[in-house]
Amino acid sequence: MITVNTKEDFEDMMKDNNFEISSAITKSILKNLKGKKKNIPILAIKVIEDQTIYDITVERSNMLESLEKNLEIHELNEDYEACNEILVGINYLKTKK
Repeated sequence: MITVNTKEDFEDMMKDNNFEISSAITKSILKNLKGKKKNIPILAIKVIEDQTIYDITVERSNMLESLEKNLEIHELNEDYEACNEILVGINYLKTKK
């Protein structure tokens, strides 16, 4: 779970391609490549200001696009081991179609 003070703080993290969020997204997708769930749970965001917890999910139909976008973030952060795992996931999803 990621805790932020305001909803805007979380939105800023997303705009800034936060590595912690990107890692959570890719790990969750890669763990669920072969599943049947329509929506994959990614992470929970706790917003202190309004005492709300948001559950972030990705639809199975958006998994390929999400991995491709997050691959760029991992490349910028020089996390090449994760990049390799992401590429394996991307190739799996492309050949599965």
